[in-house]
Amino acid sequence: MKIVILGAGQVGVSMAEILSRENNDITLVDIDDAVLTGLQDRLDINTVHGSAAYPDVMEQAGVGDADLLLAVTDKDEVNMVACQIAWSLFKTPKKIARIRSYEYLSHPEIFDNASVPVDVIISPEALVTEQILRLIEHPGALQVVDFAGGKIRLVGLRAYSGSPLVGHPLRELRDHLPGIDTRVAAIYRQDSAIIPTGDTVIEPDDEVFFVAASADIFAVMNELRQADKAGRKIILAGAGNIGFRLAQALEKNNYQIKLIEFNEQRARYVAERLEKTVVLHGNAAAEELLQQANIENAEVFCALTNKDEANILSAMLAKRLGAHRVMSLVNSSAYVELVQSTMLDIALSPRLATIGTLLTHIRRGDVVQVASLRRGAAEAIEAVAHGDASTSRVVGRRVADIALPRGASLGAILRGEEVLIAHDITVIEPEDHVIVFVVDKADIPKIERLFQVAVTFI
Repeated sequence: MKIVILGAGQVGVSMAEILSRENNDITLVDIDDAVLTGLQDRLDINTVHGSAAYPDVMEQAGVGDADLLLAVTDKDEVNMVACQIAWSLFKTPKKIARIRSYEYLSHPEIFDNASVPVDVIISPEALVTEQILRLIEHPGALQVVDFAGGKIRLVGLRAYSGSPLVGHPLRELRDHLPGIDTRVAAIYRQDSAIIPTGDTVIEPDDEVFFVAASADIFAVMNELRQADKAGRKIILAGAGNIGFRLAQALEKNNYQIKLIEFNEQRARYVAERLEKTVVLHGNAAAEELLQQANIENAEVFCALTNKDEANILSAMLAKRLGAHRVMSLVNSSAYVELVQSTMLDIALSPRLATIGTLLTHIRRGDVVQVASLRRGAAEAIEAVAHGDASTSRVVGRRVADIALPRGASLGAILRGEEVLIAHDITVIEPEDHVIVFVVDKADIPKIERLFQVAVTFI
């Protein structure tokens, strides 16, 4: 696939790295020549120096014969204009744009070929807001991802000593939960992936990923760790787009919310627009202010400013002062690796959330959803099985007979409205939505080929 990426920021570079490893023809455009030179030295990509929305620059980048334009500069207007030019001058078939401003997102009717021709809109703020809401609703989870329209849920959590299943083989899970079917897709022990079998024994501090019908998730979670209290008292630091949206969403679910904002004008702005949230003006990294906000009674503290260092420091302080669970927005990939699980409970990465959504629209085969897991090290994919036994590598075959790469596993299946957990004897049928967990992202092309039908299929 020929893909032109506009913007060599964190998202653009990450996408270039991922897609170039999968034998795509990638051209990256940016105004910073030094950044492009450094990238060209280590990645197998083409680069073009210039303004992303200039027609001559886009022509030089090969937009005229590109299959996909990915506009992810840090300016909404540049991304929108680039998509407009790509359609008007080059008729680029698919155009994806990162749009961050709520003022644009609140008017989706403007995004069509007659107005602003953007085929897919990616909003990092909206993605992170939804991610935080799921984590608040699932106390103790490290990651929560919905598939199949919310009917199937994948959860990652850390197993705690004293939990019912810790120290026991996985086959006993069925004895503990006789009326519930679930599948452990992968276990990470000291950052090494373990492909689970019935004999695998879960140890304390293992990071366990499992899939189940959404209604059964909490029962399975209770087997792997002591149940955390579902908190209603939330403190947010930062009233930017994410903090403001999150407060609005939490208000609808009757949480008790306090929002700390350093900028007095912004604090007044959000205070006038929030109905139940207590807005505090001040520095979220100030011990006195956190104590004034009763941090010791907070079940969840979320640091959501636009500065990584401020977020990390305020979250660490909140943890020391008694907050039960702390989350921090962290843009730097280096910081995410450093602080996750050692200093903070959860490091939230807008970059990784955005990449997973982008990959959904780029993967070959009928891929409905892609989730980036474990800070980008693994993926979960929802793919639709098409064809029949003669044209498909999965339809009509038992799970045990499918030629999955080592480290990949089928977790669950949506068949019509029914959720099935994938066992060795389960046979894949046409139009099944299949959830695949992939430990090694180098195996993604093999998974894509499995779900592609032969050319004889009509």
